[in-house]
Amino acid sequence: MAASTTLIPATELAANNKSHFPNESPEYRKARNALLAEEIELRRHIERVAELRRALPPGGTLEKDYTLESEKGTVHLSQLFGDKQTLIIYSMMFGPQRQRACPVCTSFLSAWDGTARSLRERVALAVFARSPIQRLLEFSKERGWQNLRLYSDMSGDYTRTYVNADDGDFPGLNVFTRRDGTIRHFWSGEISGEMADLGQDPRGAPEIDPLWTFLDLNPEGRGTDWYPKLEYTPAQLTSIR
Repeated sequence: MAASTTLIPATELAANNKSHFPNESPEYRKARNALLAEEIELRRHIERVAELRRALPPGGTLEKDYTLESEKGTVHLSQLFGDKQTLIIYSMMFGPQRQRACPVCTSFLSAWDGTARSLRERVALAVFARSPIQRLLEFSKERGWQNLRLYSDMSGDYTRTYVNADDGDFPGLNVFTRRDGTIRHFWSGEISGEMADLGQDPRGAPEIDPLWTFLDLNPEGRGTDWYPKLEYTPAQLTSIR
């Protein structure tokens, strides 16, 4: 969406809405159309932010071609691009000090596993963790992942440079580009807990987990004390069917 584009006011666009549902009150429809105008503005803001992201100046060049362990042996970060120009790397919280992987990371990576099948037509995608590769592969098999490519950063060189300088067990999302043979850092998720609004659970933008997007659509919202788990009890499973 070009900056010079003249947009029709969102309220005018919302006025074109012809949706009505059984037994809704006039108060509901008025409030819903007002919300619709805000949703249109949100869509526009998302596009503006994406435009600004795409227009970022060239990022820093890769300091070294990091060594990783894959299912098939040692590889370098440059090899993960394959035939693509862009590489997305998610660093999950599954360091050697953890008995089990982070439930939140696991939740959205399970969603990403389905998305990855289509995503890899446009960009390369890799998942890093600080645990040995065999441990990662066993966890991947346990979760039924089929499309995610997992890599072990056992040396921690990549993690300390692009995720956490102290080698802490933190998540990280980074995007790299390769142009004319030069690999550069393009973007990283930099919103941290210190940047959360008062009373709001820390979250990044854009939202990378569809779970939270779905919860935002319901009247109870995300809640204040619920987070995904690796396993759910039979009672919990029954209650959501």
